[in-house]
Amino acid sequence: MDAASRRGDEVTRAANSGLVRDFGLLLKAATRLEQRIDADLRRECAISHTMFEVLIRLCRKPDERVSQRRLADDLTLTSGGITRLIDRMEGAALVRRVPSPGDRRSVLVEATEGGRAVFVQAAAVHARVVERYFVAPLTRDDYVRLTGSLSEIHEALRGD
Repeated sequence: MDAASRRGDEVTRAANSGLVRDFGLLLKAATRLEQRIDADLRRECAISHTMFEVLIRLCRKPDERVSQRRLADDLTLTSGGITRLIDRMEGAALVRRVPSPGDRRSVLVEATEGGRAVFVQAAAVHARVVERYFVAPLTRDDYVRLTGSLSEIHEALRGD
């Protein structure tokens, strides 16, 4: 066997490894679930999944206000990306920007009453989709093991 053939075999083994396959399944499942949630939220609530994620962060506590920088960090968006997203959400009357009481240079974002109402509706849509495609296909024991394992992976990645 010549060097090119050996290299081809090595490439094929790497591309077909169990680790590549298993991680690919995780990404495909997460991507498809996110796409399903996004489609249902857009159709039923007129918001994207990313907008829903912003509203989650703004509705966790009464009168919650969060800086755009923190929202960008939480959602792994660039500063320009979060600015455009908040612009769209403000245009839809879901959120409003308010001056930060502690720093005149900083702006905070808060949910409007309309945004909170949309969030409640969207939370029900989100729960329905997650239940159908993330919870229902598994036995209770498998679901507990899966979520426990995902939590362990998350913690391992936070430690680095």
